[in-house]
Amino acid sequence: MTCKTQLIVVPPIAQRGSAVFKGRIVTLAIGMAFAASTPITIMITHAADSVASPSPSSPQASVRSEALPPGPIAGTRITEEYARMVAREAYFWAWPMLNIYNRRQAFKDLPEPGRMGGIVPVAPLNQLTMLTDYIEPQERLVACPNQDVVYGAGSIGLDVEPAVIQVPDFGDRFWVYQAVDLRTDAFADLGAMYGSKPGFYLLVGPDWKGQVPKGIAGVFHSKTNTGFVIPRVFQDDTAEDKKAIQPLIDQIAMYPLSMFDGKMKQRDWNKVRTYPSQSSGKEETRWVFPEKFVDELPLVLKDAPPLPGEEARYAEVLAVVAAAQKDPKLKAAMIDEAKKADQDLIGPLLQFRNYGLPLPNGWTTQNNGAQFGTDYYTRTAVGRSNIFVNKPNETKYFYQDLDEAGIRLNGGKRYTVTFAKGQLPPVKGFWSLTLYDQFHFFAPNAIKRFSLGTKNKDLKLNDDGSLTIYVQPDPPAEAHHSNWLPSPKGGDFSLYVRAYWPQAAVTDGQWVPPAVVVAK
Repeated sequence: MTCKTQLIVVPPIAQRGSAVFKGRIVTLAIGMAFAASTPITIMITHAADSVASPSPSSPQASVRSEALPPGPIAGTRITEEYARMVAREAYFWAWPMLNIYNRRQAFKDLPEPGRMGGIVPVAPLNQLTMLTDYIEPQERLVACPNQDVVYGAGSIGLDVEPAVIQVPDFGDRFWVYQAVDLRTDAFADLGAMYGSKPGFYLLVGPDWKGQVPKGIAGVFHSKTNTGFVIPRVFQDDTAEDKKAIQPLIDQIAMYPLSMFDGKMKQRDWNKVRTYPSQSSGKEETRWVFPEKFVDELPLVLKDAPPLPGEEARYAEVLAVVAAAQKDPKLKAAMIDEAKKADQDLIGPLLQFRNYGLPLPNGWTTQNNGAQFGTDYYTRTAVGRSNIFVNKPNETKYFYQDLDEAGIRLNGGKRYTVTFAKGQLPPVKGFWSLTLYDQFHFFAPNAIKRFSLGTKNKDLKLNDDGSLTIYVQPDPPAEAHHSNWLPSPKGGDFSLYVRAYWPQAAVTDGQWVPPAVVVAK
């Protein structure tokens, strides 16, 4: 047998792990003494090309291709400490999925669309309810609501049936329909920024193979059967616009495919059923329950097949859950660990300053909203602090808990936020600055004002063309009253900038919000 020796140059990026050379895997064991930027030369001696590699049917090939066990083998005895470790991590990354799953469970048996407590839109599966004005400050089903749009909302169960969603002719008015799957990742591009046309659109699950009816303008495929849909339609803060928007709202609807007849359905959303409120207290309604975690997780993961690279993670978790279902002590330990994770890991993520991409002046942001993939940390943090964010090209979000000195914003102080001339958020849609209390809901105030921005037609510019917003508990001078954003009298709060349909300067980081300055 003859041998050949050849030299190959390995670039820096390939100096770890393995390389493939003429069909053979070459393991690279390169010491750390080599500089990361230095190419290296490797001498490889191998049999001549005439010597055949093992055939696919040979013992060597079968060993090489044999699948590894998918996690702990069924029946393997595991320790409580291991079960706790798996439970803690799984509770964290599955938290948003459990959140969406339990929203579906909460509303699936409603007899018809309506409003919970008379103020929050809720509906049976594959249907939605529209509001007819800004959302009321008492709502507690979703943290960080805005008062720039008229909302709609509804859960989807695409394993039951696909859903049809109607789009009226919005003209020049900004609108976007958000449709997210169980992971809170968006799966439908439907809105003004996409040039979407009026008509009917179909939402289908991953296994649907039915016939698309005539008259459907587009089909959007979800990776999971469970999800949530939220239409948003801009409305300015005038009586005239509130009246003008009503005919459009009445044409927004979602319903099962079996109800589709090709005709635009209309409904007076001012006349809907009222359901008893399930919200209480000052915090967001609880949607994830540590004590139900072990029982719910297999159902959730069945609906959300693993993304590429998640197979081993799923196998490990499901093996431990299966063991816990047979061992009450293990199950109790996993539930106990989930409770600890809920407090220690999930709880702190309500505060914006604990996650995100740092920006000048203490602001933070995130660049992968509604397209989190396997970024478990950001997905859970956003889910805990302000779930149902849009994709960055639809809306860019900026979060602020601190003043320019890094001190927590508090209603015991007065602040100003000044946008220099020509430095309002560059958007094609609209922008707003919203104030939230420590639980990320509107802080009650005498003038019922919770945000300022494009919707406000009476904002006054300074003599130099800049815009100053006065954030304080008491009214500013009369000349500044239209620019006043009331803060709570005592207690921490946060500020939140939305840039809907942002221009490139926003999405590429050239534009950031100005500092929050303590007033002198």
